[in-house]
Amino acid sequence: MIGRLRGVVAEVGEEEALIDVGGVGYVVRCGSRTLGRLPAPGDETLLHVETQWSEQAGLRLYGFLTRDERRCFVALQDIQGVGPKAALGVLDVLAPGELAAAAERGDQAAVARASGVGPKLALRIVTELKGKPIGGDAVAAFHAQAKAHAASPAGEAVAALMNLGVAEAAARRVVDVAAIRLGENAAEPALIKAALQELGR
Repeated sequence: MIGRLRGVVAEVGEEEALIDVGGVGYVVRCGSRTLGRLPAPGDETLLHVETQWSEQAGLRLYGFLTRDERRCFVALQDIQGVGPKAALGVLDVLAPGELAAAAERGDQAAVARASGVGPKLALRIVTELKGKPIGGDAVAAFHAQAKAHAASPAGEAVAALMNLGVAEAAARRVVDVAAIRLGENAAEPALIKAALQELGR
């Protein structure tokens, strides 16, 4: 089983790259995010590889620029209904740390942006990935950040807005505006109300 390739980028296509390793060309399937970050043809690269075999497709290599991306690819395919194409699609829209954070907060909308992933499958993905070590240090950082913010009324207000489907960045922005307007001692319900008003503008 091939787990890693170090070689020269020979060609980059729409769905795959050709990597020359000592005169042997390996066809490696990659997501668009990975293909877009590969060096120019003629330059050296290092890809973390997941090798898969099936009777229909034969031997296929899937390439990633980081170990975390490869780990996520494998974890995603452990979920019923997620094949290689859908797993690559998820990693095209969410880096491992972003996917881990989306799973922790149950943000199925973020996952549903991936090509070939509908709302039901997105819900299954965030449910089954929650708590799994798929994003490396990003998961620990997410928990630390959540713990730091949850103790404050502003943190609770942000969490409440995210539960309503508001993206984290937008929730923090409107809560910050509300906190400035109401003062640092404002209670959570008042912050939520003012933040929702800000969102409606």
